[in-house]
Amino acid sequence: MPHRPQPQTPARALVWFKRDLRQDDHAPLAAAQHFESALGLFIIEPEWLASPEFSTAHLQFALDSLAPLRASLAARGLPLLVRVGTAVDVLTALQAQTAFTHLLSHEETGPMWTYARDKAVAAWCAAGGVRWQEWTQTGVVRRLRSRFGWAKRWQARMDAPRVPAQGGFAGVAGLDLQEIPDLHALGLQADTKLVQTGTEASAWAELDGFLDGRGRDYRRAMSSPLTAPDACSRLSPHLAFGTISMRTVHQSTEHAIAHASDRNLARALRSFSGRLRWHCHFMQKLEDQPSIEFENFASVCDGLRENDFDATRFDAWCAGQTGYPMVDACMRSLKATGWLNFRMRAMLVSFASYHLWLHWRPTGLFLAKQFLDFEAGIHWSQMQMQSGTTGINTLRIYSPTKQALDQDPDGAFIRHWVPELARVPLPYLAEPWKMNDTLERMSGCVIGRDYPAPIVDDKHAVKAAKDRLYGLRKTPEARAEADAVQSRHGSRKSGMAQTGMQRRAGNMEKAAAQATSHAQQTDLFADLGEPVDDSPRGLA
Repeated sequence: MPHRPQPQTPARALVWFKRDLRQDDHAPLAAAQHFESALGLFIIEPEWLASPEFSTAHLQFALDSLAPLRASLAARGLPLLVRVGTAVDVLTALQAQTAFTHLLSHEETGPMWTYARDKAVAAWCAAGGVRWQEWTQTGVVRRLRSRFGWAKRWQARMDAPRVPAQGGFAGVAGLDLQEIPDLHALGLQADTKLVQTGTEASAWAELDGFLDGRGRDYRRAMSSPLTAPDACSRLSPHLAFGTISMRTVHQSTEHAIAHASDRNLARALRSFSGRLRWHCHFMQKLEDQPSIEFENFASVCDGLRENDFDATRFDAWCAGQTGYPMVDACMRSLKATGWLNFRMRAMLVSFASYHLWLHWRPTGLFLAKQFLDFEAGIHWSQMQMQSGTTGINTLRIYSPTKQALDQDPDGAFIRHWVPELARVPLPYLAEPWKMNDTLERMSGCVIGRDYPAPIVDDKHAVKAAKDRLYGLRKTPEARAEADAVQSRHGSRKSGMAQTGMQRRAGNMEKAAAQATSHAQQTDLFADLGEPVDDSPRGLA
């Protein structure tokens, strides 16, 4: 009998949205237009909801973004499904229903649960004959062998043409889209934070406003919690959830600089542009060494704080009841709004790590829940850098009193967020424990009754922390490990000799810390390009 050719399965694409909730500059979406049919998917994963860094504010931001994204994709012919469940279970059900042949998504460098999920999805795709294609979305490089040349690769990605959001799709018909669940349907309570709202449109509005003039005072105003909310880009949650891409931010900023008639604005935007790559620099560290989410960069720091954890101090820090007005005001502000400028974030971590001698993992988890813009790579790299456990960074110990005097000289921020101190005379506002009995009665604030006494003595606590850390860093083991950490994670110039790099490790990372200390915690970005290796992070 003559051989009859078997009919080929129609090529059908499933676009898996993760932290890329946008249409513009979205390579997987653009690729889906070339398939015979396509559909989109966002999964609300139980692993995410159960993760220790999760906040309902994070989910609400995503939900805010999904409704308009679904509507705009529908106008182009692509149905967007929103499902609740483990990724493999959801994909299995959809594959049985729609027979998709290709899974298209962006790479993700997230917490360990996302790494485990991607491994499971990769195994599922391999077993079922589904081809998973991933595209880069940031400057992070998978399976990076050396940091040399990394900056050039970042620049090339950021300068590559953006992927326009145009054209239609041959969408899969007859699907039950189902309603996008709200927090109540998911059994969750709304967060009380007065946070920014998601959506691609609001991301563009923030970017346009910043580039059109709001960022004019960026360099001068970024350090104070009073002025930073307006002077900074406020793009961090949008970039963390991908409602705008890093490449869009980079290219739009460069265009604004080139066409700015206001010199002050141009200088501010140039400063902002120069700091964008630090986002990916820190995320690359988690990509290269996922264990930093749980373990010290420098193993010589193991046991340094773990056995001395003081739950009373931790609870006071979390509640904004440490007796140090600037620390407490910043914590209360963060808990109410979901955002805080970088310098004040660094001060909170510094105070917890050095003054209170708390380990970075519990404090980092608490802060992750507060930050609407939580980005795992940046977060855990910064937690370790600010707590002195990288082994290579300069110890940055912030004085909460000095920060109050420098960044809130009129006391407006402290009085707003710590109303117990509203009537305290300005000369005592940064150090209210120095008031005498008469001043306490006049101000209506008795220290130890209406507002806590300092939880620790500033000078004694800092001295004890310095003695332990500097003593540790002088050991041969610490010095040897610092070279290894710097070789793997440190910033460097292309072509620098390895021995020279090691000799200059402290200077290079100090420069990194200084640049980052004036930037937003997550003034983040994203990139796309050609399809990359199908396998997820760390998989050969």
